[in-house]
Amino acid sequence: MKFNLLIIFILYLSCAPHMSTVNQKQLYSAKGFAYIYNDIDFDNKNISGKLNNELLQISHQNLKIGSLIKIINPKNKQYIVLKNTKRIKYPDFYKILITKPVAEKLDLNNELPILELIEVKKNKSFVAKKAEIFNEEKKIPSKAPVATVQISNISKNKDKQKKEKLDKMFIHIASFYSNETAKFLRQRILKELSEFDNKKLKIRKINTKETQVISGPYISVNLLKNDYIKLKNFGFEELNIFINE
Repeated sequence: MKFNLLIIFILYLSCAPHMSTVNQKQLYSAKGFAYIYNDIDFDNKNISGKLNNELLQISHQNLKIGSLIKIINPKNKQYIVLKNTKRIKYPDFYKILITKPVAEKLDLNNELPILELIEVKKNKSFVAKKAEIFNEEKKIPSKAPVATVQISNISKNKDKQKKEKLDKMFIHIASFYSNETAKFLRQRILKELSEFDNKKLKIRKINTKETQVISGPYISVNLLKNDYIKLKNFGFEELNIFINE
């Protein structure tokens, strides 16, 4: 039955304006959780490689080394552009592996590190600056101005982090032009995944050209993760996570 679903996706692929995949022709974009690096995770073999946790470093396991990625904190709109340092294998639930300095620069909530990723095209302005901006092997002095990355001003607010724990999270499963196709997909998921909570699986109309199938809301990361894994095992290759939208 799962193969039939994949055939349906092939037929309607041209109708999906927001199905993000990693390929050579289309720039990558995704929303989801960051895996914040720790040496212990490497020692425990949760990840396959090491990063320097004193530097602004990132690893995306599917994008090429050297790819430029804009990393955005959707809560405060702060962002940073960094080069993909390595291709380290990490749990599939996460969208990217980042070091602690990256999380701190973006003022991410460590308990809910949701971010947005956008691959940046290497235009002339980036190529001209890349030697200065994207040298991730250069240490950043603690009191010096940040000159090795592009980043907007950041202010830390602990009260905001406490508020973020109450945020409602959603899984974006797929987008279609046709509302009927979205309804068909919802029915198919509920039929094949009988244990899936039908109250969580919703149809969301964005505009006249896009209708989304989403799951949520979730207030627990563990509950979200369980449903995320169910959907991945069902056959979805790319699932995005968003909050309060």
